[in-house]
Amino acid sequence: MTEEQKIFKGELFSPGAPELRAIKLRSHNLSQAYSQAREDETEKRAALAQDILAEFGEGSFMQGPIFFHYGRHTRIGKRVFINYNFTVQDDAPVTIGDDCNFGPNCTIVTPVHPMLPDERFLMYNEHGEKKHMCYARPVVIGHDCWFGANVVVCPGVTIGDGCVIGAGSVVTRDIPSMSFAAGVPCKVIRPITAEDTMANKPEILGDNRVIEK
Repeated sequence: MTEEQKIFKGELFSPGAPELRAIKLRSHNLSQAYSQAREDETEKRAALAQDILAEFGEGSFMQGPIFFHYGRHTRIGKRVFINYNFTVQDDAPVTIGDDCNFGPNCTIVTPVHPMLPDERFLMYNEHGEKKHMCYARPVVIGHDCWFGANVVVCPGVTIGDGCVIGAGSVVTRDIPSMSFAAGVPCKVIRPITAEDTMANKPEILGDNRVIEK
């Protein structure tokens, strides 16, 4: 079994293995190239995004700078907007649905390290060799979600469709669909309902109108 296959099985793997280092180096270099590209170099950026990621949906946009650890372990849906300083440590798979929005400085992490210091430093692999090892848990984000600035999504978390995650939140547990959640650790504050329509906020709506379904 390869080290990458171990990641997908949720087992301990060696992040320093040559096969993984090669994947990460490629993603790091491509992420840097994207981050250094000008915003109006749209064709160059589009090509780089396709090279970095397993999937980058039509109409999606990453402001940059960006950083993807593996890149090919991440799938981003259609019409997703990603603001400045987006970091994805995608050892395990990361899936982002359609029509999501990310504020500045959002981070998604998947790797988990052993709690005990000695085990965190070295363990024996299947060949009896001493290796630094960790494991990783996938992150799944549904459609139509909004993430405020400086949100951190932790390993193994699933966030349902239509959620709003408040700025500065650290999401350590699953968030059900159509929830407003915030805090450290992030907790559901309340459901999002039809009462949250901008039509109920005329002082903010001004002369604009809500599109009727």
